[in-house]
Amino acid sequence: QVQLVESGGGLVQAGGSLRLSCVASGLTFNSFAMIWFRQAPGKEREFVAAVSPIGRRTSYADSVKDRFFISRDNAKNMVALQMNSLKPEDTAVYYCAAGSTITPTVRPEENRYWGQGTQVTVSS
Repeated sequence: QVQLVESGGGLVQAGGSLRLSCVASGLTFNSFAMIWFRQAPGKEREFVAAVSPIGRRTSYADSVKDRFFISRDNAKNMVALQMNSLKPEDTAVYYCAAGSTITPTVRPEENRYWGQGTQVTVSS
């Protein structure tokens, strides 16, 4: 049984930082690209960042470039998202997913496994 479990969300003031983590089990972790998506109330789920299976390549949405950084530790089956200089518009539920591509145009339905999400709220 595949499980992706996110943690690290919370409430933070604008300009602050948070670090999200996602731990995977039940899959060959280093065979999958790992992707972070987010979904704000009333909006579609959108791509945030992705990292290739062995961590050599990353990609980011323009809205988070140079503020968010994705990394993975295959020995721990873990992917992290360091979020800096947070803005109120970053408020959303953040999901990690396991898939096959890191292209920023990847659609949510193209990813095979999903976590349950973690809430990030940024106050102004």
